Amino acid sequence: MPVIIWAAVIFFMSTRTFGSSFSNRMLADILRFFHVEVSHHTFYLLATGFRKLGHFTEYGIFAIFLYYALGDENRIAWNPRRALACILLAGLYSLTDEFHQRFVPNRGPSIVDCGFETIGATLGILVVYLVSKKPVKPGEESLQGKAGGDDPTSS
Repeated sequence: MPVIIWAAVIFFMSTRTFGSSFSNRMLADILRFFHVEVSHHTFYLLATGFRKLGHFTEYGIFAIFLYYALGDENRIAWNPRRALACILLAGLYSLTDEFHQRFVPNRGPSIVDCGFETIGATLGILVVYLVSKKPVKPGEESLQGKAGGDDPTSS
């Protein structure tokens, strides 16, 4: 369910409402809040980075949701094939999202954005990897051991 909801959020964020004018206003409000003034050129660079950060974040979260949705009974354990499948699925969804933007007034498709979104998905999967490989402290049971039944003494 989280994957479907997040895919809908991504679709909604691709509408006219959340175009560059929206992110520019949001960034201007943030800068004003912190009493920061920048040149037009600097604002343009910040706004571009702000939008690309949005792409990274959207698709990083999407890939994390995909990874856990596609898991079996041992969802926590690291699975490189599942990780690669999630990155590919997120990249494919990115292509459909950019295609959708072709039909939205004041928006347009961008293969560069697909690249940023796929990188974001890859970073999301990296987070999953780092969390799954987190060392277990002495005295704590591994969630991987519980879920995977790796402990030969357990029944």
